Amino acid sequence: MAAAKKAVLGPLVGAVDQGTSSTRFLVFNSKTAELLSHHQVEIKQEFPREGWVEQDPKEILQSVYECIEKTCEKLGQLNIDISNIKAIGVSNQRETTVVWDKLTGEPLYNAVVWLDLRTQSTVENLSKRIPGNNNFVKSKTGLPLSTYFSAVKLRWLLDNVRKVQKAVEEDRALFGTIDSWLIWSLTGGANGGVHCTDVTNASRTMLFNIHSLEWDKELCEFFEIPMKVLPNVRSSSEIYGLMCLGDQSAALVGQMCFQDGQAKNTYGTGCFLLCNTGRKCVFSEHGLLTTVAYKLGRDKPVYYALEGSVAIAGAVIRWLRDNLGIIKSSEEIEKLAKEVGTSYGCYFVPAFSGLYAPYWEPSARGIICGLTQFTNKCHIAFAALEAVCFQTREILDAMNRDCGIPLSHLQVDGGMTNNKILMQLQADILYIPVVKPSMPETTALGAAMAAGAAEGVGVWSLEPEDLSAVTMERFEPQINAEESEIRYSTWKKAVMKSVGWVTTQSSESGDPSIFCSLPLGFFIVSSMVMLIGARYISGIP
Repeated sequence: MAAAKKAVLGPLVGAVDQGTSSTRFLVFNSKTAELLSHHQVEIKQEFPREGWVEQDPKEILQSVYECIEKTCEKLGQLNIDISNIKAIGVSNQRETTVVWDKLTGEPLYNAVVWLDLRTQSTVENLSKRIPGNNNFVKSKTGLPLSTYFSAVKLRWLLDNVRKVQKAVEEDRALFGTIDSWLIWSLTGGANGGVHCTDVTNASRTMLFNIHSLEWDKELCEFFEIPMKVLPNVRSSSEIYGLMCLGDQSAALVGQMCFQDGQAKNTYGTGCFLLCNTGRKCVFSEHGLLTTVAYKLGRDKPVYYALEGSVAIAGAVIRWLRDNLGIIKSSEEIEKLAKEVGTSYGCYFVPAFSGLYAPYWEPSARGIICGLTQFTNKCHIAFAALEAVCFQTREILDAMNRDCGIPLSHLQVDGGMTNNKILMQLQADILYIPVVKPSMPETTALGAAMAAGAAEGVGVWSLEPEDLSAVTMERFEPQINAEESEIRYSTWKKAVMKSVGWVTTQSSESGDPSIFCSLPLGFFIVSSMVMLIGARYISGIP
């Protein structure tokens, strides 16, 4: 019997989506944006001390190999010819920091995850050296001095890990965010691997000048980082051997947010709201970050975004599962919340890693308040979902004040958007419609689009007339505005009670009030891709 003929679907594009809690490989049809197959592997997180969050770089790399292999097997079972995969994009968790030996290919320490708090004393010491009237760090990078970003994590490794110090002295050390580690490894590793990053990931290190689009000598001197360990900076859409883009930028691309004022919110380990500000670099006066959205080609212009970053979103669900044991699976929380339909006055502020935007308050810690004898696990589950929505409301309010034109609806993506209770709560709390694509994998889609559109690949057109229509699901507010405001104002009272719990000293000594949560991990493709995805989805009524 003759072998079945392989299906010909036109050019295919793959995307590695390396997040904080899992790695995925997805394959799309570049002509229709249809997701053909994918595979996912969960990633372990290690908590060696209170406030510390680490991952094994070799486990992350192995998970990428496994996902690619399994997805290709599934395509074969569907009779799809994998030789039609013309490019692979990469989307990654952005600020997570890796240092490795370029001669052996071995990591010199675990990856220090973006949620890690060990550098708080480093941040406080550095902040004393910044003149009050000349915050050159923020003016050059668009970022506040925070434990969130890579420069202070790298500084900690240089100060505390002898293997890293010795490798730098002997010119063997390479630094990178997860995208750099994967691309170097996948393009040859110690045998000629490409040491690079893209502008979106570089813009999250606090070492990159977002105006000149170069590593900044003054910043490197301030953080005492040797420039020889830094990767080469490329655009988000060109052939390296492998494409890459920060995860939130990838989602922006995947959501087709190509125009000024278009925004998307991604619900993953954390929550990330990005608004495209076009080719102008807009600085926030309300606690948001200024970041590079994307640069879709070596000779193409750079686009910027305002970003509101929430540390704990999906991570709170995993915390309820793994730490408290009140649910057995992440999907179960929707069922619990639906049973009661209210938090019954219970409010949950999941400030496990302090508060990010718009507060930037590292002394905050998680609290659950408003408890009564009537409160049960269903109310706490509902309050956890509400917390994700309230945090999004806070950054959306800040973005509206910075931009001057309130958003008329919110485009959303990410795994949590499958939770219909969460999406309805989000519409109620924002008091504007929430719009989600039927295919929520916009981060991976954005990475694939950037890869497929790269010069020399050219199998995916980003011209508006060539972008496929995407079916949408729309959630309208179902409560009155007054009730929405009352719930939001009570939430803000709870937030104020979470502040001031921890000092640097108690944090370093392992204060048991510090909870660690799951980092959000993605590649460089991701930030840019999310923006693109939002425009892909426009056509919203």
